[in-house]
Amino acid sequence: MALFKRNPFGHILFIKKWLIRIMALITHQRYKRFNKLEIEGSDIIRNLPDRNVLFVSNHQTYFADVVAMFHVFNASLSGRENTIKNLGYIWKPKLNMYYIAAAETMKKNLMTKVFAYAGSISVERTWRSEGKDVKRQVKMSDISSIGKALDDGWVITFPQGTTTPWKPLRKGTSHIIKKYKPIVVPVVIDGFRRSFDKKGLRIKKKGILQSMVIKEPLDIDYENESFDSIIEKLEYAIEQHPSFLKVISKKDLLAMEEENKQRKFRV
Repeated sequence: MALFKRNPFGHILFIKKWLIRIMALITHQRYKRFNKLEIEGSDIIRNLPDRNVLFVSNHQTYFADVVAMFHVFNASLSGRENTIKNLGYIWKPKLNMYYIAAAETMKKNLMTKVFAYAGSISVERTWRSEGKDVKRQVKMSDISSIGKALDDGWVITFPQGTTTPWKPLRKGTSHIIKKYKPIVVPVVIDGFRRSFDKKGLRIKKKGILQSMVIKEPLDIDYENESFDSIIEKLEYAIEQHPSFLKVISKKDLLAMEEENKQRKFRV
């Protein structure tokens, strides 16, 4: 029966659709009223194929970033030009859209499990676990899951694996690109760190201008380009190359200082 149709991960699409609709209703005002989301590149979204697309982005909060992308991508596919006005676009959301997230984060509570059902590809982090540095091998099943998601649709990844800016990109992203040869679309976000808490659940400050810039797909030689070359290309594309530190704004510096203070206080 169509009502119980499942995606490749066994999730019932009818349930996923309603979870996305409900989350969109709850979160829409966070980007439209309390704060303003400025968008560039809706036309690029509309010109992408239905599958094998990898969005690569910098990362500022656990959840607010990816929720904003669900809004923007669905609004763009519904014909809206750089706006998420009129929430009607979420009635028919793109269901073959996924995002890569740490497994330990997505298993924490009922809410994170709901987020996971809405589109998470949960992977085991190789460098961090339960707040401690670790060193473990990449699970091949995680790589296969990402490949399965790309074969089915679009995947969003935050290759720094942290909300701290200008951290090195994880080389696993370049391995995924060379193995599955997706169309790679860079996304640059800003303002989320100032408007939300680290988890992206609580509004920290109102009246903040958030921005999301969707760039043209990268030109990548999948066969001959080295892993390091791809990583460097991604760093420049999502504006996380160390050279961008020279143009960091005072507001960002203050926001990072505040985040570090909060982290020390929690510890």
